[in-house]
Amino acid sequence: MEYVTLNNGVKMPVLGYGVFQVPDLSECERCVLDAIDVGYRSIDTAQSYMNEAAVGNAIAKCGVARGELFITTKMWISNYGYEKAKKAIDNSLSKLQTDYVDLFLLHQPFSDVYGAYRALEEAYKAGKIRAIGVSNFYPDRLADIASFSEIKPQVNQIETHVFQQQKFAREVLLRYGVQAEAWAPFAEGKNDFFTNSVLGEIGAKYGKTVGQAALRFLIQSGVVVIPKSVRKERMAENFDVFDFTLSEGDMREIEKLDKGDSLFFRHDTPEAVEMFVGLIKERGSCS
Repeated sequence: MEYVTLNNGVKMPVLGYGVFQVPDLSECERCVLDAIDVGYRSIDTAQSYMNEAAVGNAIAKCGVARGELFITTKMWISNYGYEKAKKAIDNSLSKLQTDYVDLFLLHQPFSDVYGAYRALEEAYKAGKIRAIGVSNFYPDRLADIASFSEIKPQVNQIETHVFQQQKFAREVLLRYGVQAEAWAPFAEGKNDFFTNSVLGEIGAKYGKTVGQAALRFLIQSGVVVIPKSVRKERMAENFDVFDFTLSEGDMREIEKLDKGDSLFFRHDTPEAVEMFVGLIKERGSCS
C-alpha cells in the first residue's frame, strides 16, 4: 500500500474501499469484510449511505486491529449546525462501534457549514476524529473554509476521474495543503468508461485492465481513490495497482481525456441546492 501524509501528519492509504449505494446492511457488511480480506485498510462510508452500522459490524468482526484501519464517514446536511453536528458525530461513532474515526468530512457545501465544521474541530481536539475535511467543496468554497476556520481541512473529496480530472481544483487544494480524494474514480461507468480505447491500450501494455490503468493514473496524479464493487474478485482487481507505474507519455495521453466538467451535476447552481433540499426532506437526518 502507498500512503499520503495529510497536513496534520496523519498517514492515509491512497486506495480505499467505498460503500456508496450498498444500503442493504447484510450485503454491506459482507462487502466490507471481503474488502478487508482482500487487503483494503481504508473504508469510506457516510451518514447518508445508511450503512454505517454495517461498516461497524464488519470492523468488529474482521479480526484486524482498529489501529490498522482508516475509517472515513461524512456528515449529512440535515445534521449541520453546531449542536446537531455534535450529536451526529457521536451517533456515527456509536454505529461504527469505535471510539474515533480517522477522517470525518462535511458531505456537501450547503446549509450551516461553519456550525458543523466547528463541531468537527471540537471533536478533533477531543480525539474523536484524527483528521477532518470536506466533500464537494469547489475551489472558492474550499479557499473560504480553509482561510476562516481554526483548523484547515485535511481532505476534500470531489468527483474525480479521467473525464473530470479537476486540474484547477487540485491546484487550489495544493496551495492550501489539502489532499484531493476522488469519488466516482470510474465515473460510474459513464461516457463508455470501461470500453475507452485509450485506457484499454495503455492498460494492456502493463497487463492491466481499463479500471486499473485509471486508478493508477489518479494515484500517480496525487489523488486518493475509493473504488467500489460488491464483487470480491473486482475488489481484488482494483487493489492490484501497486506493481506498475505509468510512463510520462501514458500519463499525458490519459490527461487528454479530461473534459473539465462534471458527468453528474455541478454543486454551484441553484438547481443543485434545490435538489439537496429535496434530498433532505426525503432522507431526513440520516441518524
